Amino acid sequence: MPKEAVFTMKLGPKLRDEFMAAAQVADRPASQVVRELMREFVQWQRDELAYSEFLRRKVETARASMRAGRGRPNKEVEAEAKAGIAEMLREAGETNV
Repeated sequence: MPKEAVFTMKLGPKLRDEFMAAAQVADRPASQVVRELMREFVQWQRDELAYSEFLRRKVETARASMRAGRGRPNKEVEAEAKAGIAEMLREAGETNV
């Protein structure tokens, strides 16, 4: 298996010129910048997939909890939160509660 591969892509002349100028300002070869961008994109994709899996597991855990009768209705949670906020505002000296 070869150590390196050639990657060819089409760019509009304006984007190519702007990219080459930006790479020159950064004093880095364009190929190095492209490799770095590719690595960042691959990592971003991995992070997105990991987060999606985390979220899927979290939702499934919550659904299982609700099915098992361990959940609380949303209205109950909202009422408790509203009461807690009102109490904090009273303690802070707010009178518009």
